[in-house]
Amino acid sequence: MTGWPLLSMLIVAVFFTSLLSGVFGMVGGLLLLGALLVILPPATAIAVQGVLQICANASRAWFSRDFIDWRILAISCLGLGLAAGALALVDYTPSLVTMTLVIGLMPIMVWIPRQWLALDASRPSHALISGALSGGLNLAVGVSGPTTDIFFIRTRMDRRTVIATKAAIQVASHAVKVLFYWRSTLHLGSAEWMMVLVSAPFALLGTRAGNFILVRLTDANFRRWTRWLVTAVGGFYLAKGIWLLAQ
Repeated sequence: MTGWPLLSMLIVAVFFTSLLSGVFGMVGGLLLLGALLVILPPATAIAVQGVLQICANASRAWFSRDFIDWRILAISCLGLGLAAGALALVDYTPSLVTMTLVIGLMPIMVWIPRQWLALDASRPSHALISGALSGGLNLAVGVSGPTTDIFFIRTRMDRRTVIATKAAIQVASHAVKVLFYWRSTLHLGSAEWMMVLVSAPFALLGTRAGNFILVRLTDANFRRWTRWLVTAVGGFYLAKGIWLLAQ
C-alpha cells in the first residue's frame, strides 16, 4: 500500500496514539511503533517513531510545563546518557522478534506489588536507574513506557506532574534514539519524510485532545486504566513475538 491510503492510515494512527499518550502518558508510543513495523524495517521504524514521538511528547510537555519536575528530568537524562553509551559500545542492532517479545513482557512490571519493588522517581538514585533502564529499552526496542511508569505511577505526585515529567523525559529519550539510529534515518526517501512531516501536526492535535481528557480524569481512574491498557497492548506484542519465533 502506498500513496494517499498509506498516508491517511498513518495520520489516523498518529492522532489516536498521541491522544492516548496525552491521557495516559504511554500506550500511544507502543501502538504507533506497531503500526510502523508493518511498513518499515525495525531500525527505521524506531527512528521514524522517535521523530513523531518527539512532536507528541514535546507538545505534551509544553502544555503541562508548569508541572514538570526538572530535578527528576536532569537525573533521568544522566541515566539515559549512560545507557546510550553502553549500547553504542556494543554496536547494538535491533531485531523484530526480540523487540516484540521484550515489549510484550514489559506490562508485567506494572503489576508487581509495591511492597515487592518500591520504586519512586522522586528519589535521585531511582531517577538515575529509571533513566538508564527506560532509556536503554527505548533505544533497544523502540519504547519503554511501562518501565518508566513503575517509577512514577506509585509516587505521591499527581497525574499532571507524572504526565508532564514523563513527557519531558521522553522528548530527551526519543531525540537520543533518532541520533542513535541516524544511519537508518538517512535511508528514508523524500516520500517517507513527506509522510512524517504531514503526520507530525496530527501528533500535536492528538496530544491536545488527550490533555483535554486528562484534566477531567481522576488520579484513581488514571492509574487503573493505565495498567489495563498497557497490559492489553503488551499481550498483543507478546502474541506476535511468539508467532514470529514459531515461524
